[in-house]
Amino acid sequence: MTADDIASGEPTTASAPETAASTAEEASEPGFEDIGITGPVLKAIRELGYESPSPIQAATIPLLLEGRDVLGTAQTGTGKTAAFALPVLEHLDLSQKTPQALVLAPTRELALQVCEAFESYSSKMKGVRVLPVYGGQGYGVQLSALRRGVHVVVGTPGRIMDHQAKGTLDLSELKHLVLDEADEMLKMGFAEDVEQILAQTPEDKQVALFSATMPAAIRRLAQKYLNAPEEVSITARTTTNQNITQRYLVVSYAQKVDALTRILEVENFDGMIVFVRTKNETETLAEKLRARGYSAAAINGDVPQAQRERSVNHLKDGKLDILVATDVAARGLDVERISHVVNFDIPTDTESYVHRIGRTGRAGRTGDAISFITPRERYLLRHIERATRQAPTQMQLPTTEDVNTTRLARFDDAITTALQERARIAAFRDIIDHYVRHHDVPESDVAAALAVVAQGETPLLLDPEHDPLARAVQRDNRPPRSRSDRDDRAPRERRSRGDYAAYRIEVGRRHRVEPRQIVGALANEGGLGRDDFGAIAIRPDFSIVELPVNLDPAVLERLRDTRISGRLIEIKPDRGVPNRRAPRDGGRYEGYRGDRYRRDGDHGDRHGSTRGRQNDRRGRDDRQQGRDDRDARWDDRPPRKPRHKS
Repeated sequence: MTADDIASGEPTTASAPETAASTAEEASEPGFEDIGITGPVLKAIRELGYESPSPIQAATIPLLLEGRDVLGTAQTGTGKTAAFALPVLEHLDLSQKTPQALVLAPTRELALQVCEAFESYSSKMKGVRVLPVYGGQGYGVQLSALRRGVHVVVGTPGRIMDHQAKGTLDLSELKHLVLDEADEMLKMGFAEDVEQILAQTPEDKQVALFSATMPAAIRRLAQKYLNAPEEVSITARTTTNQNITQRYLVVSYAQKVDALTRILEVENFDGMIVFVRTKNETETLAEKLRARGYSAAAINGDVPQAQRERSVNHLKDGKLDILVATDVAARGLDVERISHVVNFDIPTDTESYVHRIGRTGRAGRTGDAISFITPRERYLLRHIERATRQAPTQMQLPTTEDVNTTRLARFDDAITTALQERARIAAFRDIIDHYVRHHDVPESDVAAALAVVAQGETPLLLDPEHDPLARAVQRDNRPPRSRSDRDDRAPRERRSRGDYAAYRIEVGRRHRVEPRQIVGALANEGGLGRDDFGAIAIRPDFSIVELPVNLDPAVLERLRDTRISGRLIEIKPDRGVPNRRAPRDGGRYEGYRGDRYRRDGDHGDRHGSTRGRQNDRRGRDDRQQGRDDRDARWDDRPPRKPRHKS
């Protein structure tokens, strides 16, 4: 069994002739021990089910173990996380407390997933400390971990730079640096950040750069910072079961629980596995589902084996409907009742994606896979389609009418079932008759009142006129506009100024910030998309940023700890009206719309307009004239009389 076999989620069975051929083939394939993986690391990956390396692992691990720099072209899902994590773990010096390995990832989601992989692969090593460093998490947790000492740091460029600026991340003894999904980091505007981080690390470090594509910018980065790298190029071979229907819903993180609840109400499912990224989230989500009336349980690596087996047996017996699980906890799980798999947190590794959805649609049965994708994770759809050779279809959030229809049908079924219990019906009929005689109320009104009593505080039907969830998901599902689409729009079709609110951040021109840095930091920390940004006006000591009027308070709370160029931005609503024109002191107005910059009202010239240069020149001339006038006034003053001691 290879790593690719495990990723497919299918049993490795074959007919007799095929078995003999596959046995011979497996005998010729190298194992992890043959390419240099030993000791506790080898034992850990054996327990995870990996017996032979995938192509990217077989080609890359020996080179990294030899100390060579590697430039790898590999699609997401080919197993490259293990390709760089295993050699790093083999080389770790556990007595050293300063970071020995740094992994840069474009998003916090990928950083968390890589961190979990390191923890899984080092489960048989004592004392290995891996720290995720990303925006949205409090600095206190990261600072205390760094003070205690860590061996591997996995983080996003913005937060890594913040720690470097504050002097809280010591990379002076760094031995290994990995750039994961390098092309995505460049697309998100992190090119200069990555180069700055690379420039502040030891020159004798080993560098591994992995990218799904190899554009010219990646080539230039490799030529500048990698030392005679060995190039490795791998094509993914992952496919999925054709019996599985794959769908996805674009939804922001804050709306995921409500969206899942609505899907659970409408979907006709038998048993379900909901996959999340971390162990803590399994418990949190399972508790929220139980509070909403669903029979759900959590399984993860920390749950005792006996309890995990009990939960799985309850799922098989129908005593439990939903398992909330992590990838590792659900490995090898085969329950016939599982009709649906939900990726509550979409994995950035398509190998994990294929493994997850392989829990349904087994042994000739059909299955459904639904994935929640945040607006910033749309790019993962391309990776999934390439790896699985299937294009997931976009689904719509069930409407309030859909939910109400389902609830009424269940209410009818509950009444029909209750009517079967003749003895209890007869007892309650006498009670109803007594009430009707003494209060002169129609029986239909009494029945309706009893329904209200049974319903409790939760309304039976949703209000179609008030559905904030549908509006939020509709906003998240707007397709991203291409540059040509934006250029072709008439001015009246542009987003209204009333859609934005102005926020002040305490970084400005003297801190050498640019619009792209502001957009990158706020998007990474708050999970914002390009369309969430209006104009950006950069002033000497602060900046004004336009964000959506209906910005989620949870997003604003996450943004409060954001740092740009090492400074806390202290974001807060702006009480004044941002000046749309160029400041009189010769400063310039800089705007941002999607991925386009504006200067002095020019919507198309990213590098500044003629008017902008004229304003800059006029401002400089005005300031010089002011200095000349001041000097002239000083020179015209009458001479002061000398002071004499009395």
